[in-house]
Amino acid sequence: MKWDSTLYDGKHDFVSEYGKGLLSYIPDASDQKILDLGCGTGTLTSEISDKYRDVLGVDGSPDMIQKAKATYPHVSFEVVDALNMSFEQEWDIVFSNAVFHWIPDHDKLLKNIKQSLKASGKLICEFGGYGNIGTIEQAFKTLLAAKGYTYKSRFNFPTVDAFGTLLEKNGFIIDDLYIYDRPTVLKDGEKGLANWASQFFATDLVDFNQADKDSLLAELENAVRAELWDGTNWVADYKRLRAIAHI
Repeated sequence: MKWDSTLYDGKHDFVSEYGKGLLSYIPDASDQKILDLGCGTGTLTSEISDKYRDVLGVDGSPDMIQKAKATYPHVSFEVVDALNMSFEQEWDIVFSNAVFHWIPDHDKLLKNIKQSLKASGKLICEFGGYGNIGTIEQAFKTLLAAKGYTYKSRFNFPTVDAFGTLLEKNGFIIDDLYIYDRPTVLKDGEKGLANWASQFFATDLVDFNQADKDSLLAELENAVRAELWDGTNWVADYKRLRAIAHI
């Protein structure tokens, strides 16, 4: 999926806002070398760099990295694919917020992260867990099917057991691992769900002209309104998996 960094920052800044709670898991020692994996437009990377001296933000999207470099010129950023990292025992911490659900191969991902970490290094991450956006995704799938399209989810939302098994397989010792409900208000009132779907279902919408896309998104709103509209905002049914582990 091609990311729109302007839409991401303008309409989906809740991603980094909610991620700030994850920062408390980073040890206080300022000499920690920290890799922000899937840094997006760099908001959390910049906050981390305010406290820690050696920080690198990486993302697979050149557009995101370009925006991050322009916004935070004092922070180091690179275009790096999480499944093709070449770091060798370089980092004390690998930090990642709202990224792993976009990566289909968690086994290879965790192998790469372990290879990147120093001895006793730590993984601190949070991403979509099993059941995340279940209401939205099922409604979208049903609507596409009615139009002759087959929806195939591009998300990877694992259970606690499944992700825990992969952590242990790849040599991690689990410190904390759980899924929690995090109902998430989508910015921009009535337009919030359409904005969200335009970014996160972008690949599925690419074959629709603007009029048909608008019609489909209006149908999506109608399909989930009873469950997700609170009278003022759309509230997405997010479930997050949080994992803290070390080697």
